[in-house]
Amino acid sequence: MSRNFYILAGVFLLFALVAFGISWTRGAHEPGLPDEREMWRMLALFFFLGSALTCLVGTITNMFEQASRRHEERLSREMQRHPPPED
Repeated sequence: MSRNFYILAGVFLLFALVAFGISWTRGAHEPGLPDEREMWRMLALFFFLGSALTCLVGTITNMFEQASRRHEERLSREMQRHPPPED
């Protein structure tokens, strides 16, 4: 599950880099594209912040998955060492 968040964060980062690159090129002045460099830089900032937040969510999700997996492993080890009493 956390891998999906990391992939999404990478896509947002790629979009941020493309938007920031457009703000420094003449592509921002092509017909059909918005020509305000500040708009492209703001868009790049929003994509970057989205990437950072998505990466944070992926990291937290990964930590919870790891804690859950270790808890289940510990319970299974305890059950093997101390089986429940039979009636």
